[in-house]
Amino acid sequence: MVPYSIPHALVISPTLGGHPVSPDLAMSLRKILFGNTLHIFNYEWKKSFFKFREPYSNLSYALEAERGGARAIQMAVQAHVIKYLLFTQPLNLESSGIERLVEVGEKEQERALAAALADILWTAGDERTATISLVTPDRCFTPHLDYKLDNFTERLQLFTFKEKEDVTKFIYEHIHCFSKEESHGVILFLYSLIFSRSIIRLQEDLDFSTTHLLQFGLGNFVCRQALLNLLLTGRASPNVFNGTLSCDEHGNALYQPLHGILTRSNVGYLHWSREQAEHASLPSVGSMLKTPKLPVWVCNINGTYSVLFSPNRSLLSDWKMEHLFQIYFYNGQPTQVNTAMLTIDTHSHHWEAKSRDGQGDPEKRFPSVEMTIRTKWEGAAIDWNGTVPFF
Repeated sequence: MVPYSIPHALVISPTLGGHPVSPDLAMSLRKILFGNTLHIFNYEWKKSFFKFREPYSNLSYALEAERGGARAIQMAVQAHVIKYLLFTQPLNLESSGIERLVEVGEKEQERALAAALADILWTAGDERTATISLVTPDRCFTPHLDYKLDNFTERLQLFTFKEKEDVTKFIYEHIHCFSKEESHGVILFLYSLIFSRSIIRLQEDLDFSTTHLLQFGLGNFVCRQALLNLLLTGRASPNVFNGTLSCDEHGNALYQPLHGILTRSNVGYLHWSREQAEHASLPSVGSMLKTPKLPVWVCNINGTYSVLFSPNRSLLSDWKMEHLFQIYFYNGQPTQVNTAMLTIDTHSHHWEAKSRDGQGDPEKRFPSVEMTIRTKWEGAAIDWNGTVPFF
């Protein structure tokens, strides 16, 4: 088992600079995460970090993400890693398209992770500032009586930067604090995300439907939509529709407005749930999230997170590209040994004919990944190209 304590090699010296976390800030951090100061992260969260698959392999771009509450954060970071490797890193003339994601070495993995983490934090800081939290050997304060000690949060040292390049460089220099076993790397990044956004701005982002970022369910803390939206857009909007909703579906004015997505981000979001579809309660994702600036999507499929992506930047800007194209799928599970390539045909509607000829509701017979894709490309026929559908 992975112990709760952080090894000395993953702890930074207080002489590095920065400033120690204060008791008031630690209390506010707990409240914005859990809604109170007495909850702490469980063992599953504490053992979560950003672990790449084998370097120089078919999945060398990919992060491992076990089932659990931290998976949403890992897959959001995965989407930004893909964005960096496909669309941001300096072009290697020897490779293009999907080839840029394979045969990635360990140093390239570290650079991609640092760039992805920095990009998310910088966006959360309104592209003006970002704060990174690391752990020191000793406590920075003595907790209040109504604060439950976790021997981790009380040891935070905070480093704030005003230039994105400095953020990326600092994370890269301390990448082991996020990517090594026993580092608590996902929690450290989540803390950094909250500090980069700031408690005050997070409270302004939220609305009466959501007052904190995590919820407890099925024995674990899971990410609310507001936290996922913060990872994707830099703003902790609790809803997936476009804009702000002032009235309900019957036209009645709401007591307080509901906050949705205000701008298109680089990475998008798709959502599918069989259970919600059966009860006609599937949330309708707005165009801001469905059509991001780049063809990379985090997918919430039956409550489990994964990614869909295309190396073709013009897929979202040239409608002719959407007639017939390839899209790639990775679900974060160690059991997936190759990136799944799916061919999407938006003009041939033989999937609908197949469903009419068969028995029962097509939404119950088709793989959930296909139904997720059809929330973006309605009626599309999907070919798994020889791969047995596994999700």
